[in-house]
Amino acid sequence: MELLGIMVVDWVGYAAMATVLVSFLMKSVTKLRLINSLGCLFFVVYGFLLEPLSMPIIITNTAILIINLYYLIKK
Repeated sequence: MELLGIMVVDWVGYAAMATVLVSFLMKSVTKLRLINSLGCLFFVVYGFLLEPLSMPIIITNTAILIINLYYLIKK
């Protein structure tokens, strides 16, 4: 399926990339981890939407998401 001539799976990838990039602009570590977690979640979804699945994207971003959530909950 396309939106504005771009595949929806690519939009998810662009959203993931933009969210992770924006997260590094945050001065607060808590905000950085929250926004970065959202970006990682987008990347995990993106990895599942790709044909074939991209296990390196899924595994790496799941691990980063878990680390971010650990430190968010710990704080």
